[in-house]
Amino acid sequence: MKLSELLQSIDHTVLQGSNPEITGLAYDSRKVTDGAAFVCLKGYTSDGHRYAVSAVEKGAAALVISDDLDTDVPETVAVVKVDDTRAALALMSAAFFGNPAEELMTVAITGTKGKTTTTAMIAEIFEHAGIKTGTIGTLGIVYGGNTYKTDNTTPESYEIQKAMRDMRSAGCKAMVIEASSIGLKHHRLDGMTFDVGVFTNFSHDHIGGVEHKDLEEYLYCKSLLFRQVKNAAANCDDEKYREVTKDFQGELHTFGFGEAAQLRAKNDRLLSDGGFIGVHFETEGSRRLSLDVGVPGIFNVYNALAAISAVSFFDIPDQAVIDGLRVAHVKGRVEPVAVPGNYSLLIDYAHNALSMENVLTTLRQYNPHRLITLFGAGGNRPKVRRFEMGETSGRLSDLSVITEDNSRFEDVMDIIEDIKTGLAKTDGKYVVVPNRKDAIRYCMTHAEDGDIIVLAGKGHEDYQEIKGVKYHMDERELIAEIIEEMKA
Repeated sequence: MKLSELLQSIDHTVLQGSNPEITGLAYDSRKVTDGAAFVCLKGYTSDGHRYAVSAVEKGAAALVISDDLDTDVPETVAVVKVDDTRAALALMSAAFFGNPAEELMTVAITGTKGKTTTTAMIAEIFEHAGIKTGTIGTLGIVYGGNTYKTDNTTPESYEIQKAMRDMRSAGCKAMVIEASSIGLKHHRLDGMTFDVGVFTNFSHDHIGGVEHKDLEEYLYCKSLLFRQVKNAAANCDDEKYREVTKDFQGELHTFGFGEAAQLRAKNDRLLSDGGFIGVHFETEGSRRLSLDVGVPGIFNVYNALAAISAVSFFDIPDQAVIDGLRVAHVKGRVEPVAVPGNYSLLIDYAHNALSMENVLTTLRQYNPHRLITLFGAGGNRPKVRRFEMGETSGRLSDLSVITEDNSRFEDVMDIIEDIKTGLAKTDGKYVVVPNRKDAIRYCMTHAEDGDIIVLAGKGHEDYQEIKGVKYHMDERELIAEIIEEMKA
């Protein structure tokens, strides 16, 4: 593809060079290949302009800059100046990969909380409607049963465009993405018009440091999504919904519990039945449904409403919505695992006191026979975290099972002693089982009817880090092994 084709929709000035054939794009000089265009991004701690010469040495045919270069580069290399290299990278990436968003059903979700869960719900509904779907967000790029790790909730624009092209090549017909405020601020979603944009909620977060200077900027960045969507849905129980969606030009579809919402929830209640933990509710207004959602916590009614609203812009049958929401879950976030007994087993990423408090408080609302929490703590991390986790579990659990969790370069028994220090501040019962598989087996073999067991700390991780080595360890596989061993 000629450089001029990649720059067709971008205001730019050619400083030198001709119109080379571009074989690839890169914003990391270490990934430059012969014939690539290197886009100089300015980050928090580094500036791509400093690596322009290195990129040329690796074979870059063109440089895209926003600042003047400190050194000259060969005249054979095209140098193009733009106002914002991040915005340029987004538009160039979309063009380079053939605008894959135009070939997919696309949904983008923004909001302080609920993006990951809502993304999973929408994807599951699409899949139940026979629409192969990929997702991009906190857990990475996911499609076709594979997960590809990313550094950010909303990756750099090049990764997004490449992922969508790969999804399309793999047979996907839809893509759902978490649109973070930082991703929107840094133009990572530029160059696309989404079929649907969704607003979940707004609260104080990501303020200060290298993120947003104040709440006003944070809110403004959320609103940027609604300049590039064909349809929009918003939680109208959140007072900020009008401000976030103010730039949307079409008819806004609203959801919530209030009478003003077009899609309204009613008769909501916690649901626990034979290992199934979630919420039940019904909808009225724009769609009438009776639903069981397989994610615990009443707050997940809002996430389900967001998902229903999003898919309502497509031709999705009610049964796909009902079936999809019943089984939807986020890997490693109160993720249910099927077990042969009459108890519930959940995997969760909670690895500090605050996240543990949130999960256990939510599960306490289900009035389990016993709430059992298995957890450890990471090595080479502040000891206060261990004290706090021990105290939190001791206060909220009927039984704590203390075990290993990425002990790194520390002795697991030393970490466990620190956890016990926190437990000692409570009346909570506990047992110590240092090996994690043995600890899980202990929980399963001692489970009683109506128990809720939480395996906390690992979540979506599939490794255990010990003495600088990451060993494969997926709790889902361990549970399957234990079930087979128990049968034998």
